[in-house]
Amino acid sequence: MRTAKLAVLALSLSACGVSQKEFAAKDAELLKYQKMYGEQTKQTEVLQNKVAELDVNLAATQTRLKAVEDEKAQVEARASSLAVSNAQRERLAQALERQIKDGQVEISELRGKMTVKLKDKVLFASGSASLNKDGKKALDAVADAFKDLKDRNVIVAGYTDNVPVGKQGAFQDNWDLSTARAVAVVRYLQSKGVASTMLGAVGFSQFRPVAPNDTPANKSLNRRIEIALTAADYIPPTIEVPK
Repeated sequence: MRTAKLAVLALSLSACGVSQKEFAAKDAELLKYQKMYGEQTKQTEVLQNKVAELDVNLAATQTRLKAVEDEKAQVEARASSLAVSNAQRERLAQALERQIKDGQVEISELRGKMTVKLKDKVLFASGSASLNKDGKKALDAVADAFKDLKDRNVIVAGYTDNVPVGKQGAFQDNWDLSTARAVAVVRYLQSKGVASTMLGAVGFSQFRPVAPNDTPANKSLNRRIEIALTAADYIPPTIEVPK
């Protein structure tokens, strides 16, 4: 078909005074440019595919970079939290040195969470949720260490042994007793300047012992108050009160 067309074109060109040699040269030149155009088109497609691949790689790199930056921020926040916890721990340890030496108070820190553990006899008389003199003194040191903190949680947890409370007492059971003691500690810390928005109280009764309730010594370990200082997971909104 092409040959026929070329023959017709050749006759037309011949009629116009164009030789077959000149026509063949033009035809060869046309084929040359057609080939070059095809090669350029393929190169363009290859480059476009390469650009698309680079875009995908760039997006993946940006995602990884964002993950690294987020992890870095978490590490820095944790380091800051640990620094605060360590400073508070040293401060508390100095203030409660006597109670710690007497085995009445323990201070521990794990993964950014600092816990002050106080035996119940340091704070309360048996079966009571009223703070005694030594208990208030110990809590004064805790309050002094915590009252200037921000964006933290101070959670007070009460625990008992498995001995039922007396039926004639002020509490129905160990749930009541452990919770009332935790609340009493919270109220005292609040009265000493620890922000209410940081404080919380919870009672665990006898159901989270640290030792078997099989000896008086172990039961004494289970009767305790734990005050945990952690990074805040909730910051209440500021509410403007109409005047």
